[in-house]
Amino acid sequence: MSFPELRLKPREERRLRAGHLWIYSNEVDSAATPLTGFEPGALCRVVDARGKLMGVAYANPRTLLAARVLTSNAKAMIDADWFAGRIRSALALRERLYGKPYYRLVYGEADGLPGLVIDRYGEVCVVQMATAGMDRLKPEILEGLKQALAPAGILLRNDAGMRETEGLPAYVEEIGDVPDSVTIEEAGAHFQIPVKTGQKTGWFYDQRSNRDLLARYVPGKTVLDVFSYLGGWSLRALKAGATSATAIDSSASALEGAARNAELNGLKLETLQGKAIDLLRELRAAQRKFDVVIVDPPALIKRKKDLETGSAHYGALNKTAMELLSPDGILVSCSCSHHLDAESLQRILLRESRSAGRRLQILEQGGQGPDHPVHPAIPETRYLKAFYCRVA
Repeated sequence: MSFPELRLKPREERRLRAGHLWIYSNEVDSAATPLTGFEPGALCRVVDARGKLMGVAYANPRTLLAARVLTSNAKAMIDADWFAGRIRSALALRERLYGKPYYRLVYGEADGLPGLVIDRYGEVCVVQMATAGMDRLKPEILEGLKQALAPAGILLRNDAGMRETEGLPAYVEEIGDVPDSVTIEEAGAHFQIPVKTGQKTGWFYDQRSNRDLLARYVPGKTVLDVFSYLGGWSLRALKAGATSATAIDSSASALEGAARNAELNGLKLETLQGKAIDLLRELRAAQRKFDVVIVDPPALIKRKKDLETGSAHYGALNKTAMELLSPDGILVSCSCSHHLDAESLQRILLRESRSAGRRLQILEQGGQGPDHPVHPAIPETRYLKAFYCRVA
């Protein structure tokens, strides 16, 4: 198959040679190969300024990130067999890591499939195609997934906000047998996940390794789970021996799901619906105290220009959480905002502990689980931070 050429400006190939997969519009020699000549998502062969082949990518003239490299093999055929090979490689890693089929099967660039995410829930896979290139390759992706895994059901959750940036419509589509909810097991706890209506792809597998750390801190303790969603942290805490747990979330349906999951595990969970910072302040006014507080918000800094306001929000949440902690309590503070690095979150925690008149010690640090591997050339693939802190 013959693909059109995408030529780079002189010296703009250096990041690709170092392993990066992204090409920005200002790196393209638009005189030689105008981006306007490409349809969104069209495959192309990338060449450097001297015409040397560098690989196969897909392009999108409508976005600043103009192309994403699929392979450095410029002769590769990007077909169902090619996708099946990449998915099998990703599957082999996950099967080494996990005894049960509940994990992120494909994590975009880190698995050599930029713009594609696949979460596995046993016999059901939830797929997100976030870019025009992956959307255009939908038939090949689905056939490759069937070759590699043959799931009973595939749910396309193509409703993420990034699709709008890529000029794509939002939709949800079922292929095969997809139930309204699936049940997974995590460290002996069971969770019912509403894959069709839940947040993102249904569950936050990326925090599993950090939730595993709870077991040493919560036996005999009271726990507050802020931004609870379906009760991942709070129910894991109760399973590990916490005496009580309270879950906070702004979503009534999420808290209903958390309550159902508590019942599924034979556990008792208090739920409070509302805006997190408001409820934390109400709990403080009521002089409630907890031994362990988990603050795991959604990304509060989605763009670099939001750094200042987002950092202030992280600060307010963590300061109020510290004020709710009993002496020698444990704060678990998380951020999934790529633009807030670990050092910046640590500075926020230090500042807010001083402001609250508390002494803070960092005991452990965590990141995303190994089913969300980091691409060493793409810092954006490392995004999750979790600090376990003692607050005296």
